[in-house]
Amino acid sequence: MDEILIATLRSGTPLVYAALAGVIAQRAGIWHLGLEGLMIAGACATIVGIVLTQSVLLALIIAIAVCMLGSALLWLVVEKLKANQIIAGLGLTGLGLGGTTLAVQSIFGTQAAVSAPFGLPKIGPAFGPFESLSILALLMPVIVFLVWVMLRRTRFGLRLAASGEHPFAARSAGVNPSTMRLAALLIGGVLCALAGAELAAGSLNIFAQNMTAGRGFMGFAAAIFGAGHPIGAACAAMFFAVVGAMGIRAQIVFGDHIPHELLLSLPYIATVIGIWLSARLRGGTKALTGFGELRDQ
Repeated sequence: MDEILIATLRSGTPLVYAALAGVIAQRAGIWHLGLEGLMIAGACATIVGIVLTQSVLLALIIAIAVCMLGSALLWLVVEKLKANQIIAGLGLTGLGLGGTTLAVQSIFGTQAAVSAPFGLPKIGPAFGPFESLSILALLMPVIVFLVWVMLRRTRFGLRLAASGEHPFAARSAGVNPSTMRLAALLIGGVLCALAGAELAAGSLNIFAQNMTAGRGFMGFAAAIFGAGHPIGAACAAMFFAVVGAMGIRAQIVFGDHIPHELLLSLPYIATVIGIWLSARLRGGTKALTGFGELRDQ
């Protein structure tokens, strides 16, 4: 049981951080399909930063800077150039996937996986069987709570929601919706950097091409499944992680009796089902298009 819980926390922590980034962007009126690209950029920057600087702190700063730069680029394309936010987000994902491959090739002269001599600090033996988890896994519930407080109990959160749901009313009250969306995307960039850092340096200490394997899209799905609520999105992300951990466990238990590919696809099947249920429970496609109809162009 402990093994399944540890595997769930290890795989679910990056999903939670990505889902929180999606929730914050959603509150500001942006459907953030660039989470995948920012996650892999954060993962690559963390490992490359550790290798080049021999410092986890500097590597995290580099990862955060890279992801915030990508977030600012998305804001520029969507807000100033008036591009479709869905297409712009997918473009950012493509940029992240291709750009990390190019970066590794340029720096190390190879497209093979890059290993770091060490990773994120572990929480230590004081936590018993969970000692192998990283510090970001320990901080994850705290971050979820802080995001909930920011969105639901602060003036910033109210202005963010107004900018996403009623931008004209927000502007009449002296709030600039475009600036609020920039702030939302930059905060999301920090969270995506942490998600990528946890994925690459939380336990594996390695970066490989396309290692996110759709986790950014799963984080986006968790934000929708959680109805745009930080705690709901975090629970949805952990649900996807539980399904993934059970799939890995099933490979050990059932061996060759169940196709290996089917077990590996369980988290993605759960993601599709979650999106379908969310749409059904919240009024069909209206759940997926609400902010797009309300935001000003």
